[in-house]
Amino acid sequence: MTTNSEATRRGVLGTMAAGALAAGMAPATAQGGQKTFVLVHGAWHGGWCWRRVSDLLEKKGHKVFTPTMTGLGACSHLASKDVNLTTHITDIVNFIKWEDLSGIVLVGHSYGGYIVSGAAEQIGDKVSSIVFLDAFVPESGESLGAGASQPVKDAIAAALGRGEHSLKPVPASVFRVNEKDRAWVDAKCTPQPIGTFTEAIKLTGARDKIAKKSYIRAKGYPSVPFDAMLAKYQPNSAWKTFEMTAGHDAMVDQPQELTDLLLQLA
Repeated sequence: MTTNSEATRRGVLGTMAAGALAAGMAPATAQGGQKTFVLVHGAWHGGWCWRRVSDLLEKKGHKVFTPTMTGLGACSHLASKDVNLTTHITDIVNFIKWEDLSGIVLVGHSYGGYIVSGAAEQIGDKVSSIVFLDAFVPESGESLGAGASQPVKDAIAAALGRGEHSLKPVPASVFRVNEKDRAWVDAKCTPQPIGTFTEAIKLTGARDKIAKKSYIRAKGYPSVPFDAMLAKYQPNSAWKTFEMTAGHDAMVDQPQELTDLLLQLA
């Protein structure tokens, strides 16, 4: 039996929900509440590469931040021989601190896996979910240069031999970016400070204490190191693993699929 007060309350709630939908907003319960995403780009890239995904997440009512690391993209004017892995880790740590962020879904793409792993050492308590997108998941003492593919190792050695402090971008075609977007990606990528490749990371296990941990492999890009990462974490019950058909820059190739997956992992 429904009382008049119950009917009135339900009517008010129904009117509120209808009003929200009419205004273009889904009720909070339909989205599981607003999430905060910090999307960290990989080597040679910048925050620009996340634009399609960030637009999709923001349209669903979430907060999204796509900072660019020192010496890259919009911050390429700050490139120098002094920029290293610690610089980029500090970029993210300070960004999160100054924006007063918490309950973060922290996503690291490729080299960004080093950055988010290092950042977790200082702001791990502010991260609710950490996602590695076709990324390195380093152990303490490792450097990206030591764990990269042989062509990248050779390029680093050659650049150092010439006394250079940065490494030219890898062509988008190598990363299997879809043909339509290759020229755009190539035009946006900038040289990467070599110190970010050669500095070894120092970790104490803070990353492993984060409640939600996930690895996404973009299988459209052949990569022995990333296949090894996927194989390492697939049997680990503390991790969720997924595969996409996209090239390495999955946020460019398949933004909608990646957005849906990130929401699932939030």
